[in-house]
Amino acid sequence: MSALQLTKTKMKEGIWQGIITGMGEDPPAVEVTHDGNVISDILLTHNQSADHWALSIPIPPQAIADGIQTLIIRDAEADVKIGHVTLIAGEELTEDLRVEVDLLRAELDMLKSAFRRHCVETT
Repeated sequence: MSALQLTKTKMKEGIWQGIITGMGEDPPAVEVTHDGNVISDILLTHNQSADHWALSIPIPPQAIADGIQTLIIRDAEADVKIGHVTLIAGEELTEDLRVEVDLLRAELDMLKSAFRRHCVETT
């Protein structure tokens, strides 16, 4: 279990923003992925007076497409998902179940990669 807590603050002009608590002075090891690809241009800024880290994630152009797109935010040290960003575009979706299925797929991909990494490390 991760000690990090992620709280969304807003999404504006293609930048998703949130606050990470539970880390102190050390920058958190946060990784954001979309379709298994790491988004490398995230920004972490420490707010000393409030004792938290501000996380900014620019939405990649490939995530802006018809259907449901999910960005997974995880604590890379603990290898635990701490949040997600879901984008829905195109025709209006009639059921939220599709969002949940997409999240499950993304988490399954994350588990598969962690399992493969574990197998490589233990052999």
